[in-house]
Order: sequence, then structure tokens, then C-alpha cells
Amino acid sequence: MEAPRSPIKILLVDDHALFGEAAVRLLASEPGFQTIGWCGSVREALDTLSSTPVDVVLLDLDLGQERAFSFFDPARQAGFQGRVLIVAGVVSPFEARRLVQLGAAGIFLKQNPPALLTRAIHCIAQGESFVDQELERFLQSEGDVRASGESLTGRETAVLSGILEGLTNKEIASRVHVSEALVKATLQNLFDKHGVRTRSQLLRIALEQYPNQLSSRQSDRE
Repeated sequence: MEAPRSPIKILLVDDHALFGEAAVRLLASEPGFQTIGWCGSVREALDTLSSTPVDVVLLDLDLGQERAFSFFDPARQAGFQGRVLIVAGVVSPFEARRLVQLGAAGIFLKQNPPALLTRAIHCIAQGESFVDQELERFLQSEGDVRASGESLTGRETAVLSGILEGLTNKEIASRVHVSEALVKATLQNLFDKHGVRTRSQLLRIALEQYPNQLSSRQSDRE
């Protein structure tokens, strides 16, 4: 007779109450799942992992002032050997690749049906990977996502700095003394270079890839 399997011990790390409450109810209703806790920050999660065995961490990409990228190294240093499933509303191709490089076993987009989340958890708990179909092609092709190692041009830095300050294209054009069309073209080039579609996605990547250039630009303006 086959021995009963131990439940998959799951820790939810998400600062969004609506998703968190729904996820907790879903996990509680699924046979074979055991919810260890629900944390709203990386710090809380690390405290839990230091004292409680966890098989799978469901980790939100955006945690208010924190992002999922800051979880992996401290978790490993704390001795965590389980698997991580990223849950997010939007993930850029660059972010997806970086998360996988850091050690994420899967990426689940929140707009997908609940049944797919339980399937994703089972997959990664069994040592497999799970990546949303929208992101698979970016992870398979090195050329689709460029975490650009090159520096920003002066114009690109100026445009990103303007976006960081919440300026419109017209306001950025006035500040940099170029046409609004050129600002739009520069912005589109940055979108294409980093494989993103929105300003917020671009800013997240820019702040992670080019913090020194952007902070230097801000200092020059003060």
C-alpha cells in the first residue's frame, strides 16, 4: 500500500489583500496543499522561512517598496531550498528572464484562472518548471530580451529621467530642446530594446539596470 504523500507546504508572499485572500481560500480548498502563512513583505517571508519548512513560495513580483528580485539571495542564505513561483499582473520579458536566472521555478500571471495556479504549484513542487505561455518564447530566445549591457545615450538618459519625474513627452521635449516626435521615437526605441510595452515597465527595468546614470542625471539637475 502506497504511503500517503505529505502536503505541499506553501508560503504566500503578496501585499495585495484582494489576491491574497482569494489565494488563501484557493489553497485551503485544494487537497494536498498546506498554507504555512501569508506575508506582505520579503522581511516577513524570511522570518517565516527561518523557522518553518516550506516547499513552495508564491512570490508577488511587486511588494510595495520591494520587488521579488530582493528575495532570492537572502532566502538562500537563510537556508531555503524550496521552489519559488512568481505571481504577477504584468512581467516584462527582461524581468522574466532575470527572475528565472535568479532561481524562480515558474511565473504565473494573475489574470489566469485559479485552476492553472494549482497546476503550476504542483508542477514546480514536482521539480518541473512552469512559465506562462505569453513569456515562454522570450525565455527560449536569447535575442528577444536584451538586458542591455551598454550605457544609455545622453538623450535616452534625459528621456528616462523625465519619465521618472512624471513629465509628459511635450515637457521632456521642452527640457531637452528637441522635438516631441524625437522624444516619442527615443521612447519607442527604449521599449523595443528592453522588450516592454509601458512606461512603468520601462522605468522598473531602467532603475535596476542604470541606477548610476539616472541618479547622476538627477543630481546634475538639483
